[in-house]
Amino acid sequence: MPTPGVIMTSAIYERLKLSDDQKKQIENAQKVVDAKLEKILTEGQSKQLKELRERRGPGAGPGGAGRPGGFGGARPPDQLYKWEIHCLDRKTGKTLWKQTALEAKPKIATHDSNTFATETPVADGERVYAYFGMHGLFCYDLDGKLIWKKDLGSFPMMMGWGTAASPVLHGEHLFVQIDNEQKSFLVALDRKTGDEKWRVNRDEKTTWGSPIVWKNKVRTELVAPGSQKVRSYDPETGKLLWELSVGGGQCSSTPVGDDERLYVGVGRRMGGFGGGAPGGRPGGPGGGGMGAGNGDLFAVKAGASGDITPKDGAKSSDGVAWVVPKAGPPMASPVVYQGYVYVLEQQGGMVNCYEAATGKAAYTKERIPNARAFWASPWAGDGKIFCLDDGGTTHVLQAGPEFKVLSKSTVGEMCWSSPAIAGSTLILRSVDHLYCIAK
Repeated sequence: MPTPGVIMTSAIYERLKLSDDQKKQIENAQKVVDAKLEKILTEGQSKQLKELRERRGPGAGPGGAGRPGGFGGARPPDQLYKWEIHCLDRKTGKTLWKQTALEAKPKIATHDSNTFATETPVADGERVYAYFGMHGLFCYDLDGKLIWKKDLGSFPMMMGWGTAASPVLHGEHLFVQIDNEQKSFLVALDRKTGDEKWRVNRDEKTTWGSPIVWKNKVRTELVAPGSQKVRSYDPETGKLLWELSVGGGQCSSTPVGDDERLYVGVGRRMGGFGGGAPGGRPGGPGGGGMGAGNGDLFAVKAGASGDITPKDGAKSSDGVAWVVPKAGPPMASPVVYQGYVYVLEQQGGMVNCYEAATGKAAYTKERIPNARAFWASPWAGDGKIFCLDDGGTTHVLQAGPEFKVLSKSTVGEMCWSSPAIAGSTLILRSVDHLYCIAK
């Protein structure tokens, strides 16, 4: 059975300057972990994991040539990959067209749990925009004809974990946030031509969370999350509207907002390495055990301006309605619904609920029975909160201040992606299949 996760990898060896004796002890410890994992995983899970690693190619497993172990890699795989766009009939699932945007060797490494096509495409009714991180941005019409493409550069990401931030559309602009270890920036492109309209440099390192267009009661803002600061910009000009220091942490989630407030935070604080928990993705972007607890959860007021960071120990400021310490979303983005904000813990199947207006906890650390790790973001509707775990089970909770599990259903496959919703139709992507679920 291939090893699901590793205690230490060659990339970490180099960073920590481990002695040969230390390496030997770690390798022996890994053998003990492997033996225990063989007893934990079912035969079917072991088979599925083996298929996943083989599909990713060389370097996908522990200590492989391209991506050492579960922590990402120092160099990209030395093989050809195809980056493709598939268009399916929503009613039948029939493939209408597919295009190969690029066939090449990857420019950067990626984490074992990540892919080279993690970003979500966006569409405006006339065109579809597929962004593949450092491998390019491609615009097609709805018949699959290439309209334009653009190379926005290739930059190193933290620990070789790859990219994840998706583009967002507003008005005539397509926005792409490229936060990395070398030269971070946010760029606005003409959605029809791909021409650059404005660009702002960002004093940030790697970010996996996506920007959001926040339409509130005061104005429309473009909010870009970050590991150090969350910043809001005028979407037409790129002018900075406000910034909020979040204290440093892994930024994997996307902010969410309503008419009054924006809810944002970071996951694990930086500092130290650790492995993931069973059912999760060890050490990946936003992943298991890196750091010293979660960052804080903030509620930003509509119309905020300037530096709105609360003073040391303060729970609010002119631009911040409230702060909940150590409640930042580790991976899945929060969801705000009917006056409450819901935040899923990455591990342990736990959920937290706060009053949107005050930040007061309705409940915290409530464990959903038999829930696995949460990577997909929750969604809400019909008085319910829906939470998809990485085992493919959707847990349905009662919305509101009382924690109550109503039901659950499963596709029985590993699910890391957030679903897409169109009316009463749910499009759910597992690692092996695409599902359409409808009433």
